[in-house]
Amino acid sequence: MSHLPSYVHGASAKPLLGETVGALLDRVAAAHPGRPALVVRTQAVRLNYGDFHAEVERVAAGLLALGLRRGDRVGIWAPNRAEWVLLQFAAPKAGLILVNINPAYRLHELEYALNMVQCRALVLPRRFKSSHYLDLLRELAPELDEAAPGALACARLPALRDVILLDDEAAPGTRSWRALVGMGDAVALARLREAERELDFDDPVNIQFTSGTTGAPKGATLTHHNIVNNGWFIGEAMRLTERDRLCIPVPFYHCFGMVLGNLACVTHGACMVIPGEGFDALATLEAVAEERCTGLHGVPTMFIAELEHPRFREFDLSSLRTGIMAGSPCPIEVMRRVVDEMHMAEVTIAYGMTETSPVSFQTLPGDPLERRVDSVGRVHPHVEVKLVDEAGRIVPRGQPGELCTRGYSVMLGYWQDEARTGEAIDLTGWMHTGDLATLDEDGYCRIVGRLKDMIIRGGENVYPREIEEFLYTHPKVLDVQVFGVPDAKFGEQVCAWVRLRDGATASAAEIQDYCRHHMAYFKVPHYVRFVDAFPMTVTGKVQKYLMRQAMVDELGEPGESAPPDTASRAAG
Repeated sequence: MSHLPSYVHGASAKPLLGETVGALLDRVAAAHPGRPALVVRTQAVRLNYGDFHAEVERVAAGLLALGLRRGDRVGIWAPNRAEWVLLQFAAPKAGLILVNINPAYRLHELEYALNMVQCRALVLPRRFKSSHYLDLLRELAPELDEAAPGALACARLPALRDVILLDDEAAPGTRSWRALVGMGDAVALARLREAERELDFDDPVNIQFTSGTTGAPKGATLTHHNIVNNGWFIGEAMRLTERDRLCIPVPFYHCFGMVLGNLACVTHGACMVIPGEGFDALATLEAVAEERCTGLHGVPTMFIAELEHPRFREFDLSSLRTGIMAGSPCPIEVMRRVVDEMHMAEVTIAYGMTETSPVSFQTLPGDPLERRVDSVGRVHPHVEVKLVDEAGRIVPRGQPGELCTRGYSVMLGYWQDEARTGEAIDLTGWMHTGDLATLDEDGYCRIVGRLKDMIIRGGENVYPREIEEFLYTHPKVLDVQVFGVPDAKFGEQVCAWVRLRDGATASAAEIQDYCRHHMAYFKVPHYVRFVDAFPMTVTGKVQKYLMRQAMVDELGEPGESAPPDTASRAAG
């Protein structure tokens, strides 16, 4: 094992950008006014940078005309739409803090989020698919029906005053988006100019809620400096220019859509292409082909859905060259198919977390293919990373340790939560991610799991990622997730949930034998279950804790090791 310490820093000749979000947009729009900026296919929206900039300014001025002031919070509870992108740039231009609210949130979660950060205004659609957003809000705020627009006084949402509806017609107590834009007149625009002069790039600009798989969600608070620079260096790693067109089917409320997608584009004058309000494999393939997109983002499950779509071969994807696969571990076999069958020879892998704006590591187009399929690349510019053991000591290269990161990208903290901020960011500024990783001699990073996901079987450390990557090489396996379940004798046993390819049939014994010939005995899954889908968040992150609970419910209290599952299963 190397004696080099697992510490890297992203030395770079490219300086950090000292700009606010608004100043960035001013500069880029002035440089590329006629270049396409935003295409939203479901809304028939096509804006060049000149028009996009003008519309953002009208929205920003309209927000100030509502009476909102620097530092006020504006929530958006909506799927991917043109208005989301406009608000993403308008709110910080006006000195406001945009609060991203998961479109999947329901009453309790919405009430918690709005009250935790004391949102003054909320933007939402009337409905999307089976979600009736306005009706849900009315359950929390029945006072809306009798309120004048901008004068809501609600017992359960005491800070909320303004509700802006993404609809042609306003509902009682709300304003329409069109009305908001109409308030951005000459007087309001003059007020916007004054407000912009007071802004600083270290001001908070965005609050994003962490997943909250344990305990209540936390509000990660990000600055202009955090997200402008992360978007810039993400785009640099992708070699974006104003000639690129990036298809963004990932959700905006998450950093993947908002920073790796929208901000990476705007920092480079590239075009944002939005295929739909929510992910749809066919709509994404159509958008790439018809808009001649050069880049495509997605989590692995999205790429799998596209590759496996029955009409996949009908689409000319030859315009593609780049994109990002991230959000959850990227299977090697899927990555190879994306390169070979989707023409994405320069696709990159990125790793990060909301609290770090989010990207800390990314592969580069020039990296050897094996590096782009077995690692998350090297450290981002101007970012420091160290891997530490349980005692906080830096581990040698090649040895797993908890990944900690420090630099411009680390959040201000969790909104009004000093205790949990202190648990995450230590006194020397290191953000503790909870991820287990290794660094090799050349600085390439491999994520080997979560601290809480590592399986300890009979004193042996087992990393689920290693087993998952191996099982992806099985010709019948489409997708797989590995996790630990309690066991009285060994402490934990290895369990694998497997999705088979269409038409494939396999038994647990077949999967176990495949592993047994290539892996140490303690890594072979003791339990194998064949499933049609995994429990997931809206952003495509697999929720292993729900799988673990399902197995605990099935197996009962941990007793003597049960015999391995030998059931057969045909996928269909």
